[in-house]
Amino acid sequence: MFWRFVFFLTWQLAGGALGWWRAGPWGAALGAAVAAWAWFVWDLSRGARVLRWLRTGDLATAPSMRGMWGEAADRARRLLRQSEAKEQDSHSRLQEILAALQATPNGVVLLDSEGHIEWCNQIAASQFGIDAQRDVMQSIGNLVRDPDFSAYYAAHDFSHDVVLQGRDSKPSRPVRISVHLHPYGDGRKLLLSRDVTALEQADAMRRDFVANVSHEIRTPLTVLIGFIETLQTLPLSPQERTRYLGMMSQQASRMQSVVQDLLTLSRLEGSPLPGMTEWTPVQALMQRCEDEARGLSALLTQSQARPHVLEFPPAEQLRALGEIAGVPTELQSALSNLISNALRYTPAGGTITVAWERAHDGAVRFSVRDTGPGIAPEHIPRLTERFYRVDRSRSRETGGTGLGLAIVKHVLQRHGASLDITSELGKGSTFSVTFPANRLR
Repeated sequence: MFWRFVFFLTWQLAGGALGWWRAGPWGAALGAAVAAWAWFVWDLSRGARVLRWLRTGDLATAPSMRGMWGEAADRARRLLRQSEAKEQDSHSRLQEILAALQATPNGVVLLDSEGHIEWCNQIAASQFGIDAQRDVMQSIGNLVRDPDFSAYYAAHDFSHDVVLQGRDSKPSRPVRISVHLHPYGDGRKLLLSRDVTALEQADAMRRDFVANVSHEIRTPLTVLIGFIETLQTLPLSPQERTRYLGMMSQQASRMQSVVQDLLTLSRLEGSPLPGMTEWTPVQALMQRCEDEARGLSALLTQSQARPHVLEFPPAEQLRALGEIAGVPTELQSALSNLISNALRYTPAGGTITVAWERAHDGAVRFSVRDTGPGIAPEHIPRLTERFYRVDRSRSRETGGTGLGLAIVKHVLQRHGASLDITSELGKGSTFSVTFPANRLR
């Protein structure tokens, strides 16, 4: 400020001196006044330049000058730079937060106080059928029209979640989405969604498993207890005693089969994965499966007019496949299980076709096709669950424990293979196993 006053005084003295030199005392006064006005206009123009720049706020066009206005411009430029740096830092942090929300496995939707969508991640967009760009500022109630969600949103009780049917839900593959609203800020809400299909299925499987184990063991135990009480309290002839003991043996064997299969599943889940050091010829593996299948078929159709028609691949084709890596007993158990299931559910005279074929990528596909009654589409996704039965009465007639396909699934998973099931009611079923190329040589 001092130098600004000195500069102004210098202008007046210079103007006064010039006026004195040209016109005496009156000229000095006039020269000082003109110099003061000239300085004022010059200073005003400098201030106007700074003001015009401040109105735009563009750092690239900041005026370069000295003096008080120059210092003001420099300070303003410094403050603008700091403000831009803070804004960029805030924007970067916001983008990092949004990226983290985008990467979360759950759906996230930000709603304003009126329930309009401010932002959502791709998981939520997929779960609710929302377009992340097009539907910004659209009401969530107009986009999610499930009656359960509408009632949940209108009640304003967000202490719990609500489970909705997923947009891609089908009868054969249900999808369940858990939605929870969390109020925050000034009336805003955070909507979190997650796919709970697997959790609900696991919970249903657990309940079914406990109920089925109890039932499978309680039923033969009840029969055994009844026969034991009969033997203890009633005088029986040797023939009746022999018949009752045979029935007791049958029920005990049934319980033993259930326990044995449960132990097998437990062993499979707890043992290390098989390596690639043990190789078994495919032909030898299939020969054992064929011997078991023909023996079971003869047992199942011994009182029938026509036996099953069993079709196995020729020995030359099996030899060409070479060897398969894995635990031989586990592989034979899984493949035999698929063949025996086809035999048990195919009426006498039906055809069971076993085939091996190599895919273009080197993988090998083992399949069992039958001409049985077929399986309804809604049952197929649950066939490998423990104790799951399409027809409980039919399963007990065939002597199954309800654990065979669960064992097959675990064996195949341990060997890197996949199981595919296709079926049509009245036309039969096909169970296919695909082994990766590195499992055969």
